Amino acid sequence: MNETAPPHGPGATARDDGRAGTGHRPAGGRVRWGRFARHYVEMIIAMFVGMFVLGLLLRAAGLGFSHDRQPELAYLLMAFDMSVGMAVWMRYRGHGWIPTLEMCAAMFVPVVPLFPLLWAGVIDSGGLMTLAHVAMFPLMLAAMLWRRDEYAGCGDRHHGGT
Repeated sequence: MNETAPPHGPGATARDDGRAGTGHRPAGGRVRWGRFARHYVEMIIAMFVGMFVLGLLLRAAGLGFSHDRQPELAYLLMAFDMSVGMAVWMRYRGHGWIPTLEMCAAMFVPVVPLFPLLWAGVIDSGGLMTLAHVAMFPLMLAAMLWRRDEYAGCGDRHHGGT
């Protein structure tokens, strides 16, 4: 069963490859870099909104972790919070699950090389948080470049794909 967001207007389809679309590409097949850049900024805003809002709610419920005593769990929870914010916004914008999960992966991938550095004492909890957050931005950009037609607004339900 294909779980995608609703189609985006007359004649629109939700494709199985995870890309939301309206059945056409930008004029001349060119990527619209202004739309691409705006979407990148939207993803960053959604990431921070998720991090702050869910972080506050979880801490209020007593479910937070100390960055100093439990940096691994604190980071994973923060990555989850950021992922939820981005996923909600991406689904609202009409993106399918595959690109949504790719973007969420950019929140978790940075710790693959960083956790062993933390455990070996090469970096501390502050270094983990800083390096992971810095690495997220190029990873998000890479995920977007991988599907640049999608992020350039071709299937943006709020702009009718134009």
